[in-house]
Amino acid sequence: MNSQLHDMVLRYDRATDEDALRRLAALDSVRPLKGRALVAEVEGRPVAALGLLDRRVVADPFEHTADAVELLRYRARRLESAPAERPRLRDRLRHAVAA
Repeated sequence: MNSQLHDMVLRYDRATDEDALRRLAALDSVRPLKGRALVAEVEGRPVAALGLLDRRVVADPFEHTADAVELLRYRARRLESAPAERPRLRDRLRHAVAA
């Protein structure tokens, strides 16, 4: 069991992540992700990513990434449900400002 604690950041991919995500796919022996992705980063380094189009995962097989992948999947599910809520919030704010 890994006793070290690390800070993990979940974020959308950036253009500068392209090489790192390709490297992760190569390490994981899978094809690279297409389209936008969520990235799990530990100590400033991507260790796992989840494609938002097809929910495929690439992860560094030399790191403990099970928790990162679980968090990425959870976050992706939350993002799926969020767009339906956003217009309502936007409408409420618009009405509050107009009043």
